[in-house]
Amino acid sequence: MVAFPLSKATLQRSAAAIILIAVIALITMASAQHRSQPSGSPQILTVAASAIPHAEILEFIKPQLRAEGVDLRIKIFTDYVQPNLQVAERQVDANFFQHKPYLDAFNREHGTHLAVVPGSAVHVEPFGAYSKKIRSVAQLADGAVVAVPNDPSNSARALLLLQKQGLLQLKDPTNILATSHDVIANPKHLQIRELEAATLPRVLADVDLALINTNYALAAGLAPTRDALFIEGADSPYANLVAARADNVDSPALRKLVSALHSPATKQFIQSRYHGAVVTTF
Repeated sequence: MVAFPLSKATLQRSAAAIILIAVIALITMASAQHRSQPSGSPQILTVAASAIPHAEILEFIKPQLRAEGVDLRIKIFTDYVQPNLQVAERQVDANFFQHKPYLDAFNREHGTHLAVVPGSAVHVEPFGAYSKKIRSVAQLADGAVVAVPNDPSNSARALLLLQKQGLLQLKDPTNILATSHDVIANPKHLQIRELEAATLPRVLADVDLALINTNYALAAGLAPTRDALFIEGADSPYANLVAARADNVDSPALRKLVSALHSPATKQFIQSRYHGAVVTTF
């Protein structure tokens, strides 16, 4: 059999036909894949949170968000650092665990640029003082050891609460970033010990007094309205909110999240579950 060489035009037509067939095959496959996916698939929104009360509140609003096309996924953390770092590193979309003074201090310290999701303040967790050694402030001895959180905003928050009880005096009584260097009067010679906030319930038996964030108090089985020797009022400026990166702070999914967090049903859930230990701001 004699093989006749194909002309250049014939080769070009053959190559074009092969390419056309390949393109058609790819389009057909993509169309089939698209048809196999359920229409209206929910958008995934991953939020970092403290276990109590934040993750519990987020669990409550999951069904509402699902009905609105948002698949809320909750990632629980036991510290106050990783939830912000995870947002900054794009491992999660947002977080719900902190107040603005803490967020501002974190951004300054870590060089991050996280922002408050507009209108997202949800609740205040009144900060309280606890003790296993005394039953009233009057029993606090001279030289007593007082444990407070070691992050700047919550340390200052503790000092302000101690000042409100007349246990010390600050240079500026309204400074929400006060430090121990701002104490100008300490009549009981209190020994202030700064410790990681999460560890405070565990050292309660080893100190005379500990000022503990409500989420950690609740997780340790403490009831702030019952067990705290003294506690912040509802006028606290430390409202817990949702934080995100600047590039997604106003995304549709986060707007739906905020709306669900501010619903009458969520308010009722918080009031009935936490009995005043968590106070809504809306």
